[in-house]
Amino acid sequence: MMVNAPVSAAAETVDSTTHYHTVKISGVDVFYREAGPANAPVVLLLHGFPTSSHMFRNLIPALADRYHVIAPDYPGFGESAAPDHTKFAYTFAHYADLVDGLLGRLGANNYAMYVMDYGAPVGYRLALKHPERVTALIVQNGNAYEEGLKEFWDPIKAYWADGSAAHRKALSFLVTPAITKFQYTDGVADVSRIDPDNWGHDQVLLDRPGNKDIQLDLFHDYGSNVPLYPKFQAFFRERKPPMLIVWGKNDKIFPADGAGPYLRDLPGAELHLLDTGHFALEDKLDEMVPLIRDFLDRKVVTN
Repeated sequence: MMVNAPVSAAAETVDSTTHYHTVKISGVDVFYREAGPANAPVVLLLHGFPTSSHMFRNLIPALADRYHVIAPDYPGFGESAAPDHTKFAYTFAHYADLVDGLLGRLGANNYAMYVMDYGAPVGYRLALKHPERVTALIVQNGNAYEEGLKEFWDPIKAYWADGSAAHRKALSFLVTPAITKFQYTDGVADVSRIDPDNWGHDQVLLDRPGNKDIQLDLFHDYGSNVPLYPKFQAFFRERKPPMLIVWGKNDKIFPADGAGPYLRDLPGAELHLLDTGHFALEDKLDEMVPLIRDFLDRKVVTN
């Protein structure tokens, strides 16, 4: 009797291996992580402060079976170059241009974006440049409304107001080990779920010679995003991108006050407030992955 041989499971498995690349964009080395089928819909992951694409290390393989995932490091973060701040413009406009250049190099003409913290103004500036390219938005503790800038931002707003050396120096505490750890642990019910390698990894990079000045430049330039909030909001209203909001509600940096206002401009956005802090992926990955995959599978056409 002839028995049909079973189909090999390996033959049906999509290679979701993460690959690590560095390319020169506008004269600066930009590092990025990439995984998933080259012809699949693109999901662009944009990291926050003080980390890098490292924050997406667990999310990438969870999406790469169906999506082409791209996660860059901005200059001054992670494995990208960190030119001297007196010779390189550390601004959110510059970051958006560099990410745009990377996507052009990779042939990514349409993309869903996951934006977190600094990734929000980078991604939304990119959306203003190419509104027709944005297929969907996943927002995790990424602000676009003045209601989301609470007490934590007061000393930073003082620096925006006058750019003084005194106010700049006063922000140095934001790159210290205690604050780096705080960003991962504050608001988390079970800190044993948070890998301490996170703040160890980030702090080593923050402590590189010259990096504090890079971060202080960015703290000042963050103020340039606030006048663009009405334009970001107009983009939401006019283009109506599908939006999933997965927000750590205990975050003191970008509190939940900044999550709800998205619904004013996108009433159809899907909002989930999670019982965690700033880096929600670190302890709520098991809750977030099903939400993200379901959202992308419904809203983004897959091959």
